Amino acid sequence: MISTGATFWHVGKWQLAVGAVMLLVAVPAWCGSLTIKVTDPSGNPVADAIVYAVPKVGTRVPAQTPRPVSIEQKDREFVPYVTAVQVGTSVNFPNRDPLLHHVYSFSPAKSFEIKLYSGDAPRTILLDKPGMVTLGCNIHDWMIGYILVVETPYFGKTGNDGQARLGEVIAGEFDVQAWHPTQRAQVNAKPVKIEARNNSEIEFAIDVAPRKKRFKPPAVGVRYP
Repeated sequence: MISTGATFWHVGKWQLAVGAVMLLVAVPAWCGSLTIKVTDPSGNPVADAIVYAVPKVGTRVPAQTPRPVSIEQKDREFVPYVTAVQVGTSVNFPNRDPLLHHVYSFSPAKSFEIKLYSGDAPRTILLDKPGMVTLGCNIHDWMIGYILVVETPYFGKTGNDGQARLGEVIAGEFDVQAWHPTQRAQVNAKPVKIEARNNSEIEFAIDVAPRKKRFKPPAVGVRYP
């Protein structure tokens, strides 16, 4: 007869073993991670910077199918203000406001137009070329948003602390790039070698112009389409 204490010990040991296996599955042995910090020239953290790692020749990245992305229109703004996606991503533009929006872009990377609608957009937009896509609303001209379309599955956006972490990056050599929609000059890429089960770190300094304040009429007492 097995005692209760022995049973508990065996169950606990089994749970630890399962947890260890799940951890190995979650973090493949052939991958590492990359932490990127972005500051301005004075050392202050820069939020909403897009960072991405482009594999060099000889580093083979497994094929990945991009997941659909949503950019909302909320409180008469694009949310999020800055988004990064991989080439081949379909983007939806749901309208969460109690009024109509008319979303468009004239950017070389993607030119499109979704005429006046509310709720779910009547169609999604396939971003099939790399580059910056600037978003606008034909009704509310203060609304602006940005999408950076990149040719790599390894990308992220910095938070208020100016940091972004790219997880599960295949081991190999990469060129890391940082970008911000209001940067005053292009930022040079930095090389990095990702090693399996290790975290690499890179820092960028970007001269970023303050976000321009646009006149936004009050929502109360004003009629909008």
